[in-house]
Amino acid sequence: MTPRSVVIAGANLAGGTVARSLRSRGFTGRITLVGAEETPPYERPALSKQVLSGAQDPAELVLPIDWAGIDVDLRLGERVEEIVPAESAVALSTGARPGADAVVLCTGGRGRRLGVEGEDLAGIHEVRTVEDALALRGELVAGARVVVVGAGFIGAEVAATALGLGCEVTVLEHAPVPLARSLGPVWGPFVLEEHVRRGARVRLGTGVHRFLGRDRVREVEIGGGDRIPADVVVVGVGIEPATELAAAAGLAVAGGVHVDERAATGNPAVFAVGDVTLQPGWRGQGMVRLESFQNAQEQADVAAAAILGQEVPARDVPWFWSDQFEHTIQIAGTLDASADVVLRGDRAGWDFSAFHVRDGVVRGVFAIDRGQEVRAAMRLIAAGTVVDPAALADPATDLRRLARPRAA
Repeated sequence: MTPRSVVIAGANLAGGTVARSLRSRGFTGRITLVGAEETPPYERPALSKQVLSGAQDPAELVLPIDWAGIDVDLRLGERVEEIVPAESAVALSTGARPGADAVVLCTGGRGRRLGVEGEDLAGIHEVRTVEDALALRGELVAGARVVVVGAGFIGAEVAATALGLGCEVTVLEHAPVPLARSLGPVWGPFVLEEHVRRGARVRLGTGVHRFLGRDRVREVEIGGGDRIPADVVVVGVGIEPATELAAAAGLAVAGGVHVDERAATGNPAVFAVGDVTLQPGWRGQGMVRLESFQNAQEQADVAAAAILGQEVPARDVPWFWSDQFEHTIQIAGTLDASADVVLRGDRAGWDFSAFHVRDGVVRGVFAIDRGQEVRAAMRLIAAGTVVDPAALADPATDLRRLARPRAA
C-alpha cells in the first residue's frame, strides 16, 4: 500500500534526492525532510577542493530545488530522534512528531576520530560540512605548515588544494599504501607521487601518537617520538556511519544500516540511502558501503521507487571521481590488481586511461582527464564485452563502437 506520509532523516544529497524522486514518480502524500544543518541540501564533493581554494561559493552547491514548490516540508536545524512505529510517526528534537508511514534514513556518517591526546585542540579540522570547509579555508594561507592525517581521497584532495595555495604540506598515512581502498596498490602510489613532485612530504606506515600545543595545535607527534611542526592539521581517516537511529529501531547495523537491492531494511516501513548503508554490491558481489555522489543519487531513486511499489531502476557500474591539482581522476568498476592493465594515452603526462582486463573483458578503468573514455568503459564493463587489447590501447579506436552489440 502506498504510504500517505514519508519522513526523510537527513537533508543532504541523498535525502534531497529521495524527496525529489518521490514527487517525480507521482507521490502526492506528505513529505517531511529533516536536517541538522541550517543549510538546505547541497553537494559535498567540492568542499575539499573548489570551496576550500576559494574558487567556488558554497551557495552554488545547494541543490536547485524549490522545496515549497514541490510541497516538501523542509525542517532545518532539527533531528529525527526516534522512529515511533506504533504511532506511524517520528519524534524530532524540537518535540514535533510528524506522521511517517515510511521513513528513509539518510543519516550519512561522522568523521572518524583518532582517539589520541590533543585531538580537540584548535587548529585541527575535518572537512564534512560547509562550515568545516570555510573554517579551514581561513587558515590555509601561503607558508602555513599543514599536516594532513590520512591519505584517502579527502586527505589527498585537501593536500593538493593546500599545495596550490602555497602551504607547506606533510601527509601522514598509517597504511603502507596510500589510497589503497579506492585505487589499489598501483594507482594509489602513482597519485601520491604527484603530490611529492609538487612539494608534499609523505610518510607512509606512520600513525599519530598525539597532538601538542596549548592554545592550539603546534606539533604532531608520530610513532617513534618524532615531532612535526604544524600550524594546521586536517584529519581525514574515513567516516563512521551514523547508525544510532537505526539501531534504536532494532535494525541490523553492523558496518552500516543493512539494506537490500531496494534500499529496504528489515522493517518494511524503513528504508536507508547513502553513506550510512551496507548494501549488495553491484551485480550482487558481496555487501559493500559506498561513499560516493553516484551512490547517493542512484540509491535515493531506488528507495523512492520501492516506497511507491514501483519497479526499481537498474544501478550503473560503480563510478567515482576526484579533482586533484588541475586534473580529474576517475575510476569505474573494479581495479583488480591481478588483472592485465591496458594503457591508452600518456601515463607520465597524467593524461591516460588504464583498463583492467581479465579474460578479455574490461572489469575496471582508472583514468585521468579522460571522461568520455570512462563512460565508454562503463558500457563495456556493464556489457561484459570481450575486447581486443590492441583496440583498447589504440587512441584511434572509438571505444563506443566496442561497446555496441555485434550483429548476429
